[in-house]
Amino acid sequence: MTEPLTSAPILETERLILRGPVRSDLSEFTRFVTSSPRMKAQEETVSNEDAWFHFLTGIGHWQWHGFGFFTLISRGGHIPLGRVGLLKHANWPEVELAWHLFEGAEGNGYATEAAQEIRSWAYQSHGLNQLVSYIHHGNRRSQAVAKRLGAETDGSRADHEPDAEIWRHLAVK
Repeated sequence: MTEPLTSAPILETERLILRGPVRSDLSEFTRFVTSSPRMKAQEETVSNEDAWFHFLTGIGHWQWHGFGFFTLISRGGHIPLGRVGLLKHANWPEVELAWHLFEGAEGNGYATEAAQEIRSWAYQSHGLNQLVSYIHHGNRRSQAVAKRLGAETDGSRADHEPDAEIWRHLAVK
């Protein structure tokens, strides 16, 4: 592993190591956001240059908020499986728990496993008592993750992203 770019702690689950971003994560992230069939289906692909800016925005979250995206690595592995973490852009009313699994990593329960650990960390370390997930109304797989996490939606949409439903996570006690 190369030098960490943030102050993110290292969290561990049964199968995963969750760590802050490092420079070498950029190539896998760029591949995902520029060419993933899932990103294309939601019309959310971006250019290589925009991928770089999004990656740096993720690093900035750690500096500004003290939280951001964790990179998921399987125990004993080195290749990033995806990113799961907390976001709060300037125009967002609430902190989002978000997940993006890279090609080949989906369907293994990694997003749920990582999100459970990060949600607990967020409640304990940051005193947050509620998180939301902004999920595209047609993204059934992401909605299934939210349901496994116990989140619920009433179908209301996010002002900053009209195609996204607001899923609410209750505090874990």
